[in-house]
Amino acid sequence: MIDNTLLTVRVLVQCDSARAWAAYTDPEAIVQWNHAAPEWHCPRAENDLRVGGVLRTRMEARDGSMGFDFEGTYTEVVPLQRLVYALGEDRRVLAVFSEKDGHTELTVSFTPDATFPAEYQVGGWQAILNNYKAFAESAV
Repeated sequence: MIDNTLLTVRVLVQCDSARAWAAYTDPEAIVQWNHAAPEWHCPRAENDLRVGGVLRTRMEARDGSMGFDFEGTYTEVVPLQRLVYALGEDRRVLAVFSEKDGHTELTVSFTPDATFPAEYQVGGWQAILNNYKAFAESAV
């Protein structure tokens, strides 16, 4: 059974919300940062950014030994502020962009899966967000 308690990770990005949003939602940007460890990468991403649209990414080990597809369907899209998407029937992700003194805080809350311990999942999602932060700030 899936634990429905949301887990949360966050970063403060040294850029405005328009840049933060674009770095988070543009498929060409997503492939630059969407991996939890240097041994992994994201060779492709698609993002139909509308309610009912689908976010699809592929994560793979750089040596080709393993990989997986990630897919979510948007249930809410508020440009520059908020995204909600469903990962199947039992899981969801909420991403909130908040302006803080010219910077942007991105808070991502997600329903954990039943396979891995919560600490492992938080660590992986936080590592991905740290990569996102570095990417978003690199173009400032």
